[in-house]
Amino acid sequence: MPLTSLTKDETILRDSVRRFAQNKIAPLVREMDEAQKIDPALLPQLFELGILGIEVPEQYGGFGGSFMGAILAVEEISAVDPAVGVLVDVQNTLTVNALLRWGNEEQKKKYLPRMNTDTICSYALSEASSGSDAFSLKTQARRDGEDFILNGRKLWISNAAEANLFIVFANANPAAGYKGITAFMIERGTPGFQVGKKEDKLGIRASSTCELLLDDCRVPAANVLGEVGKGYKIAIETLNEGRIGIAAQMLGLAQGAWNYAARYSQEREQFGKPIASFQAVQFTLSEMAIEIEAARLMVYNAARMKDAGLPFVKEAAMAKHFVSQMAEKIASQAVEIFGGYGFVKDYPVEKLYRDAKIGKIYEGTSNMQLATISKLILAAR
Repeated sequence: MPLTSLTKDETILRDSVRRFAQNKIAPLVREMDEAQKIDPALLPQLFELGILGIEVPEQYGGFGGSFMGAILAVEEISAVDPAVGVLVDVQNTLTVNALLRWGNEEQKKKYLPRMNTDTICSYALSEASSGSDAFSLKTQARRDGEDFILNGRKLWISNAAEANLFIVFANANPAAGYKGITAFMIERGTPGFQVGKKEDKLGIRASSTCELLLDDCRVPAANVLGEVGKGYKIAIETLNEGRIGIAAQMLGLAQGAWNYAARYSQEREQFGKPIASFQAVQFTLSEMAIEIEAARLMVYNAARMKDAGLPFVKEAAMAKHFVSQMAEKIASQAVEIFGGYGFVKDYPVEKLYRDAKIGKIYEGTSNMQLATISKLILAAR
């Protein structure tokens, strides 16, 4: 089987998510973008559909799906609304994956059933002074008996407004540098923990991006994810997987933009005939389709390699870099096919153009992907 082929179960999942996105999410997209908030009624529907814990094993109440299945769900949701797509992405590729790999049995029994049924989880690594240099984070954790006391501030945290569970990274031994970084699982409502300001963003506006405030936040040592001082490993490994998720989000965005542009080109008439009859438009749509298909092969291949237990870091970085560049270009071309209508909010490509920009920034900027790729390809020589 080629690495990019889909199993029967994955095909069924993809088709069901596609129908859901078109029927349930599409009518809400503009309203959610303007309100800068995901419609709360969507969340229980997403859980019911089973796509907020795709890889959760059956023993914890899940379906035990593949990573590839999660990638397909992110792609199909993002073709309609990348803001909802990133919620699905963070839940699956970052938080569920982190708990599956690093959680102990007690933590898995406690949290995985909730993450599959009613609990959004957020991943809190970034800070004001630690973006690309993630391990320079300033949030600290001090041991106090059977607990840790956390102090600091996190920024640009996706899903924070909807989340009831947070994976928060803090340094429990600053003298050890990055080897003091530790991951903690913190529930909303924990004293000393607060979700702060929500950012007013250019794109994916319905997706919440907030600051987190920790002021003498007491967290039981039992809530350490993995081991004390091993948080940097959790961050590295989950972000490698998360980059495939962002590539899938941008792939879905590009496909959605192409779908709108192709449909509009057959409806819009100039000089007495549809603009799709003009070779310039035909060639543009063809080149867009070629780039989208190339991107899809890269994303699916990286996901398949991850599922197969093969090294995939280079492929993930290549996919994230290429697809985020491609999505911005495709969204821009879709706006141009729409002409003046593409520049106004009455038509969906304007939003997709705004949404595309973040793909080159979060979960590793394009330059960081290039640094990773160059390191790996040169080491292989």
